[in-house]
Amino acid sequence: MAGLRRTELMRLLETAYARFSRRHYALQDPICFVYNYPERGDAEVAGLLSALLAFGRVAQIMRSVEDALGRLGASPGDFVRSSSERELRAACAGFVHRTVDAGNLACLLVALKGVLARHGSLEACFRANDEPGARTVLPGLTGLAGELSGSGGAGHLVADPRRGSPCKRWNLFLRWMVRRDAVDPGLWHAVSPARLIVPLDAHMWRVCTGLGLTRRATCNMKAALEVTDAFRALCPEDPVRYDFSLMHASVEGALPPLQP
Repeated sequence: MAGLRRTELMRLLETAYARFSRRHYALQDPICFVYNYPERGDAEVAGLLSALLAFGRVAQIMRSVEDALGRLGASPGDFVRSSSERELRAACAGFVHRTVDAGNLACLLVALKGVLARHGSLEACFRANDEPGARTVLPGLTGLAGELSGSGGAGHLVADPRRGSPCKRWNLFLRWMVRRDAVDPGLWHAVSPARLIVPLDAHMWRVCTGLGLTRRATCNMKAALEVTDAFRALCPEDPVRYDFSLMHASVEGALPPLQP
């Protein structure tokens, strides 16, 4: 499948989008937790935790996100803002998700409390660190990640974009916040979808390699940017349009055999 003609690739992607970019498929995806919060401040916090915990088996991710959010009550945003550091740490007691423990989650929440106090929202923090003229969201993302890393105690929860990681979970969070369609709620309005980066993990990297969208031998930020550029050539205003549907098409076996 490498080297598909543009028309063939567009047909494949649009077919996948029409079939899988539906709320029904998102109900088994961690994005579904964002739908539970009508208040934007709560949805931001729910989205952040859901995205940053999105590693491992899907069933395990869903249980862990439900556990983490359940500890924050009906209004996660208000809970983080109004709780003391001691109360935040107490709320995290006993939490475990793969390599993430209660201490890591507590450090993230304490740093999040500081970000909300300084900026008012995660979007405002992103914008304060952003370079609007930049081609991608990397400047704002790097600043946001830096402010949420706190003392570094959040561990694996907070990836540093400067280290070359594809930052799949960060870019997933930004996709949810910026894009708007049947799946992505698009809570932020000041960031253009044209600047988003594909949330690339090992599975998506293999799919995109098979489609001829990247030649990178490693799943890293350079590969994520190369894949994004390939999608941007097809859909300049929304290069991450096909992320969710392409992943689900692959999982459901709805793609033609791909070249290794």
